[in-house]
Formats: sequence, C-alpha cells, structure tokens
Amino acid sequence: MWQVLACGAVVFPGLFFAFRKVLPAVFKHWTDADVVLVSERLVSSIHALMATTAGVVIVSSCRGNIIYDRHWLTTYFVIWYGVPYMTYDIFAMYLSHYYRYHVKGHEDYKQHSLRTVNSFVRREFLLVLHHIALLTILLPITLFFRKDQGDFFIGCLFLTELSTPFVSLGKILIQLSLQDCWLHKANGGMVLVTFFVCRIALFPFMYWMYGRHYAVPLYAVPFHLPLATNLGSSCILAPQVYWFVLLCRKGYRLYRRSRGPPDAIDAAAAGSKED
Repeated sequence: MWQVLACGAVVFPGLFFAFRKVLPAVFKHWTDADVVLVSERLVSSIHALMATTAGVVIVSSCRGNIIYDRHWLTTYFVIWYGVPYMTYDIFAMYLSHYYRYHVKGHEDYKQHSLRTVNSFVRREFLLVLHHIALLTILLPITLFFRKDQGDFFIGCLFLTELSTPFVSLGKILIQLSLQDCWLHKANGGMVLVTFFVCRIALFPFMYWMYGRHYAVPLYAVPFHLPLATNLGSSCILAPQVYWFVLLCRKGYRLYRRSRGPPDAIDAAAAGSKED
C-alpha cells in the first residue's frame, strides 16, 4: 500500500496539483499560464533531484564491476518513478502550452481539442519524441533486454537529470522578473556546465568505462558494442547536442544584450519574459 501511495503515479500529479493551488495564493497577479509553467518546472526539479540522487547511489555502488554489479534501486526507480514521471510530464507540458496561448486570447485555444493537442505536438515535437523514446526504449531495455547487467550505466543515465533544476530555476527567475540579477547569470553558467557534463560528456565517459572494463581503447569501443547499443546512444545524445547548441546561442545573445545600452537591455528583458 505504501509503495502504491509513494509511487510517481501519485506523487508527481499530486505535487503539480498542489503547486497549482498554492502559487495563485502567493502570486496573485500571475495568470494561469504562469502558474502552470512554474508548477511544471518545480515538479521537474523535484524529479530531477530524485533521479540524480538515485544515479549517484547506483553509480557509487556499482563501480567494482560495471557490467555485473547490481543495485535494487535501478529497476525500482524506473518502474515506480521514471515511467510515471515521463507520462505525467507530457501532459504537464501540454497544459503549459495550452494556457500559454489561452491567456493570449488565441481563437484555437478557447478549449481543449484535437487541434490544440496537434499544435502542441508540432511545436514541441522533439521534447515529446524524447519522452516517448525514453518510455519505449529505456523501459524495455531496463526491464527485459539487458539481462540484469549494466546497472552502472543506467545510473549514469539518471545523472543526466542534474541540469534540469538549473534549467527550471532560470525559467522561474524570468517569471519573477529577476532575469537581470546576478543569480540568473550564475544559474545560466551552471546550466551550460551541468548540461554539457551530464548530458553530452557523460556518453564518452560511459564508453570509456566500458572500454576500461574490457581493456578496449576508447576509439574501438563502438565496434565492440552491438549496433543497437550505438544507435540507442546516438538517439539519446543527438537531441542533447541540439539543445546544448540552442542554450549556447541563447546565452551568447543574453551576454551581448547585457553589454548593450539600457534601452536595449530593457527590450531584451521583455523579450525574454515573453519567450
């Protein structure tokens, strides 16, 4: 009973609902779009902290033999928290998309419909695809196809969530009109660092660890692995590289705007909040 009550199918929608009730009482001038956006980001941060903690525990416990060492948290977290969160987050992203256009008075967003769902999928196609890929690829691999091996690498994949709280904090600071404060700038640096280390450099690290275990040089590891493994890694890594490039471009634009005249800075701040 306690497992059912604690699992992600209850925890994440419950937190989202609670934040949607509490935030309007604290920030009375916020629109529905503001409340849903911040609620989604807060829940994402909570899940990211849980996943990162699980990843640290698993990786630190499976360093002896990275292929055969096991930790119960690997499968448990994927089933009880990973899958429910990814499913919930698709819905939460849709709500955020819907209310963003609803409060602007768009004709197509007066009520939920297949048209609003289709618009969401088209605008957020890469994110939706990313979530669906994790549900349809990571879950079966974790439960059925890895033959109880590689808990270390599953733990490493959990560590990719470390950048999420910083990304969410940046959105929340913009929502609070604090995009010009030092905290927002410092957080932007942390976004770039954690995103690169945990979502991009992590993959060469995993290949290196695999090569070290089997005494295979790094450049030869892809040829030592099954094709499906390389394809899966590429499918996960490719959108991370794309998003990292977008983050770098956005950071560079903000840096240039911060060095411009005051009027330009005010216009940039208004534009950032609108995004």
